[in-house]
Amino acid sequence: MSSLSRREFLQLLGIASAGGFVLHNGIARAANDAARMYELPRHGNVSLLHFTDCHAQLNPSYFREPDINLGVGAMSGQPPHLVGQALLSHFAIDPASPEAHALTSLNFSQAAATYGKVGGFAHMATLVKQLRTARPGALLLDGGDSWQGSGLALWSRGQDMIEASLALGVDIMTLHWECTYGAERIKEAEAGPLKGKIEVVAQNVKTTDFGDPVFKPYVIREINTIPVAIIGQAFPYSNIAHPRYFVPDWSYGIQEESLQATINEARGKGAQVVVLLSHNGMDVDLKLATRMRGLDAILGGHTHDGIPAPIVVKNAAGRTLVTNAGSNGKFLGVLDLEVKGGKLASFRYKLLPVFANLLPADPDMEALIKKLRQPYQAKLSEKLATTDGLLYRRGNFNGSFDQLILEALMKEKDAPIAFSPGFRWGTSLLPGSAITMEDLMNQTAITYPSTTVTNMTGSQIKAVLEDVGDNLFNPDPYYQQGGDMVRVGGLAYTCEPGAAMGSRIQDLRLGGRLLEAEKNYKVAGWAPVSEESRDKGGEPIWDLVSRHLRREKIVKVGKPNLPSLKGVAGNPGMI
Repeated sequence: MSSLSRREFLQLLGIASAGGFVLHNGIARAANDAARMYELPRHGNVSLLHFTDCHAQLNPSYFREPDINLGVGAMSGQPPHLVGQALLSHFAIDPASPEAHALTSLNFSQAAATYGKVGGFAHMATLVKQLRTARPGALLLDGGDSWQGSGLALWSRGQDMIEASLALGVDIMTLHWECTYGAERIKEAEAGPLKGKIEVVAQNVKTTDFGDPVFKPYVIREINTIPVAIIGQAFPYSNIAHPRYFVPDWSYGIQEESLQATINEARGKGAQVVVLLSHNGMDVDLKLATRMRGLDAILGGHTHDGIPAPIVVKNAAGRTLVTNAGSNGKFLGVLDLEVKGGKLASFRYKLLPVFANLLPADPDMEALIKKLRQPYQAKLSEKLATTDGLLYRRGNFNGSFDQLILEALMKEKDAPIAFSPGFRWGTSLLPGSAITMEDLMNQTAITYPSTTVTNMTGSQIKAVLEDVGDNLFNPDPYYQQGGDMVRVGGLAYTCEPGAAMGSRIQDLRLGGRLLEAEKNYKVAGWAPVSEESRDKGGEPIWDLVSRHLRREKIVKVGKPNLPSLKGVAGNPGMI
């Protein structure tokens, strides 16, 4: 990937502004904002660029950050469990700044119309080139969840993202949703197009028979003569959160003992900086940082938290910097380190929003994306309906796009109750937007998309909600297995996040009447994880929802079906 001089970068900004890429005060404001955000002075002698959880979004999109991200126990009121003004105040961010829009849901529709879309590999490519010009030897790290999240990625089995990542100049990556394409596909890519170009690292993925490593645990790269170790940490619960039949011979887990041994080995081989490229989720990383020795930084992912400054965690051996770089390609983390006498002496970190209106598209990447999309363009661009309100997903509980999916399930399956997974990926749509097949696939593109209808007793329904609630709100981060609360249609209920397991879900009602423990209820859903459900499941969710949307034509967006919450008054993780 060629570099870009400062002069060329500023010239491109001027061209972009002249072409209509402007903010509310015109070309001068756009150029000033770009210079302020993207002209980042280099610090030290080691630089790492980090993105994560882009979920196959090659083109710019809108993505609304959560207005509810509750922490419980010791995590309450601490990053990443801050939203809105509480987050801005904690990190001293100007509420009127572009960064405030990127990091919060405040006035989202209005701010999005002002600042435009975020992300896009062509715009990120321009930023990566500029940063690398000022930072010789900088490594570009991909924290995982890159090959999944769009129709194009699903239909090409991640090939579009592999080609785009190679063109972007990714050096090292780890894994999560990539594994839902199956073990054979991952190893095929590793031995094929990635070989000698992108290293796949994951110290915690091992064979189920003899515990042999499936991937390299780490790599050591020299940056300006400084040996830097990058250790990989794949999502620890991949074979629980997703169907096990995709990777039947692989085991995962946090693997603390193995991780410490890997850190020690890397140090023993001369690494002066040791960094964990993690897909644990930020709460897990924060706990892990207290227990590991010799880890300088954790560049984290999975929970989609945009954290503008590292959390400095003290441990027995010193300190570890813990970061998380958001999702959907809307951020690029820049970690500059100064290493003196074989030790980390100081650091600078900046989480850069990737605003498509402020960063011109790299022409080579733009051409590649157009080529990759061409065979599927007609299918992706089909207009299914129009939305009269904001459609979004991200948040601990139900989002308006999730509500749309639930209503389609209940109507098409003639079921009074519906469940939809609490996925954290999925782009947003502004009021008045067309809903295309691409937009729908951005919410549903998985390799186990079958719809289901199940008879469940009231007690079984409660047990499911309790199980997911514990997964989300367990006070021990090591028992949190990712994702938000299952989305619920038809049912009203109360949730007390801080209660004990088995007591968080209360007052379940259908049509105003309490659910009866032994009574059977018809429940529609999708994304079953069992092999039996895969074989017996119904049509893919996108076929069901697209049929519903074609019939509806106009989506009337109301308030999503949210639970009543107890014990969270004043929690800064909720607006």
